[in-house]
Amino acid sequence: MAAIGSDLQKAKQLLEQNKLVAIPTETVYGLAANALNAEAITKIFVAKERPFFDPLIIHIADLATAYNYVEHVPAAAKKLADIFWPGPLTLLLKKKDSIPHLTTSGLDTVGIRCPNHPLTLQLLRLLDFPLAAPSANPFGYISPTKAAHVDQQLGNKIEYILDGGEARVGIESTIVGFENTRPTIYRMGGLSIEQIESAIGTVNIEINNSSNPIAPGQLKSHYAPLKKLSVGNIQTIRESEVGILAFKEPSKFIPLQNQRVLSPTGNLEEAAQNLFSFLRELDQLDVSSIVAELVPNTGIGRAINDRLTRAAAE
Repeated sequence: MAAIGSDLQKAKQLLEQNKLVAIPTETVYGLAANALNAEAITKIFVAKERPFFDPLIIHIADLATAYNYVEHVPAAAKKLADIFWPGPLTLLLKKKDSIPHLTTSGLDTVGIRCPNHPLTLQLLRLLDFPLAAPSANPFGYISPTKAAHVDQQLGNKIEYILDGGEARVGIESTIVGFENTRPTIYRMGGLSIEQIESAIGTVNIEINNSSNPIAPGQLKSHYAPLKKLSVGNIQTIRESEVGILAFKEPSKFIPLQNQRVLSPTGNLEEAAQNLFSFLRELDQLDVSSIVAELVPNTGIGRAINDRLTRAAAE
């Protein structure tokens, strides 16, 4: 298994040697490597068993650094970054040639963000290159929100996990692109539509279920447990061997030990923080399958429902 700790110098040295290091962010843990080095990037795809057509997001320490790697930052993108960086926002922008095509899966755009985690921000400031860092899990499986999750899944494939505690947001970043300068949301995430529109006005929404994604997190089947997961009305389930992921109230008909409640108070932020951890716990129980309840489709709830729908896709 991998070593786990908070040694920034060790993480820096490994990354400079083009090795993989798991890093904490406010969203989920990422599997990081030098975003400018094709050898290092290849290791990410291989370790995750991720298809090479699924592009990666690069992580930087601040907005000023972004200008080193993208051709142009539209006014709306700059305004969003000024307000929400560091934070769970990825901007999809036209890349410079310094970003390898392997990082972007051949696309001329790159997803770029500044993560809101003090340990990873310190690490990024120590490095003279950005970090590509998709979620630190086998491709298609539940994203990790704790260092231990990473170790369980990829500990035999990486040398070091930078432990920054539990992820505060719990689901991936929102991706916003600028098609013909019009802001467009390509992936729901930790920043809500309402927050984005409060800053820059009305945005397009293009949430694809694609086999040819233009941004990370667009594949139809994703974020899934090993056990079959379906979305439905949990109060109609009577089979005691089924696992239940409830939003606010547990099912009256299923043993409580086979259930997880995302937020007993109905708090969507708490539900998002618990989503991946609870899916992982249910996946490890002696249950035949998992039934999940959708949450209110507002704010960050849209991103939760997006992840549940993709996890249930076949």
